[in-house]
Amino acid sequence: MSARARILAWVLLVVLLALAGTLLATRTVLRNQLDQRLDNEIAHETSKLRAYLGSPDSRPAGQPVTVDALLGRYLERNLPEKYETFFSIVDGAASRRSAIEPPARLDNDHALVAELAKANAPAYGTVSTAVGSARYGVIPVSAENSPGRGALVIVEFVDHAAGEITDVIRVMAAMSGAALVLAGLVGWLVAGRILAPVREVRLAAEQIGESDLTRRIEVRGSDDVAALGRTFNTMLDRLERAFAGQREFIDDAGHELRTPITIVRGHLELMGDDDREATRALVLDELARMQRIVDDLLVLAKSGNPGFVAPAETDLADLTVETLAKARPLADRAWRVDAVAETVIPADGQRLGQALLQLVSNAVRHTRDGQEIAIGSAVIAESALLWVRDTGEGVPLDSRARIFERFKRGTNTTGDDGAGLGLPIVAAIAEAHGGRVLLDSVPGAGARFTIELPLPPEAP
Repeated sequence: MSARARILAWVLLVVLLALAGTLLATRTVLRNQLDQRLDNEIAHETSKLRAYLGSPDSRPAGQPVTVDALLGRYLERNLPEKYETFFSIVDGAASRRSAIEPPARLDNDHALVAELAKANAPAYGTVSTAVGSARYGVIPVSAENSPGRGALVIVEFVDHAAGEITDVIRVMAAMSGAALVLAGLVGWLVAGRILAPVREVRLAAEQIGESDLTRRIEVRGSDDVAALGRTFNTMLDRLERAFAGQREFIDDAGHELRTPITIVRGHLELMGDDDREATRALVLDELARMQRIVDDLLVLAKSGNPGFVAPAETDLADLTVETLAKARPLADRAWRVDAVAETVIPADGQRLGQALLQLVSNAVRHTRDGQEIAIGSAVIAESALLWVRDTGEGVPLDSRARIFERFKRGTNTTGDDGAGLGLPIVAAIAEAHGGRVLLDSVPGAGARFTIELPLPPEAP
């Protein structure tokens, strides 16, 4: 079953249970009210009989005063209401009954009449009849100077009277059925409208492929389902950017790796006995170049993983001094320390050292012998700063944005300046620490690359 059908089924089940409970409760209440009303009716008829027997109307002048006569005159004066009947018992046998034909003749049931005739005090009970159960009350009656025994039997046909309740329940059941159908139709339409974004998400997911990531979901409203649609669209945006970056990365990586492979193959094919050593040196150099590219690609590939950096207590002063010590053998430059931050921060010291050495390597490539290269660290406001500064040729204005992209190099670089992965690695290390890389450069007057890292509130 679809989600729409399951939601509708549960809604209809709840509505059905509620309606069934309402019908059952209504029937129970109406039946209890009916039983109470019939009991009250029997009590009321008993009171009427006692009042009649105590009145002068029960003994008119010139008429005999016997039990049969008293009960006969009462039956003539008192007509039964709907679903009830009266009859009298005299000397153990049924004598007279009310004029209106009852639903069932209990006065013809000799066994019941004989049982009721034994009553010496008012008695009440229930008996089964051809039209269902009936409640009865038997009131013994006697007359002065009359040897006979008599009784008045009041009968209330319960099931026959309950037919009105059945009609009410039948009408309510019909209305409940109509309400259930209406609830089903409305629920089906509402569930369809609510789940429409979910269906669009499913259809979009089915149609999405590596070659087509442009499909988006039309989001309406501000509920949870609409939030799901917006989240899905955001995910598609990230996927589209990731796939585009991946394709560009693969193209650039293929181009960078294809060049040394072509060079190696061409020299190996043309290699003779006389130039074996030169070819060997060239091949080893190109293989080393490919090794560097592969290593850099691995670093960039790992930069998106949670374990790319392992933060620990890192002393910025030690990091600055150690980086300068490692950089001195790289080239004959005027090495300087601008500033040293006597601060310990939570960071990955090895990754930060790798980033600083990469910046130092870039500075060496763009400076000449004797020019100044400086390393420094400081804490300003809520940020830790690590920088490498040089007095070389600087970064051209048209290259400042692209040099942080993979396999992109500045316009003032040559073929020996690497594959264009160094600064992207520095940016990836800074971003993994929650920071960024800043560039301040004047063409012809050097450049300064600064790694800015945010400090936690508890850091000194």
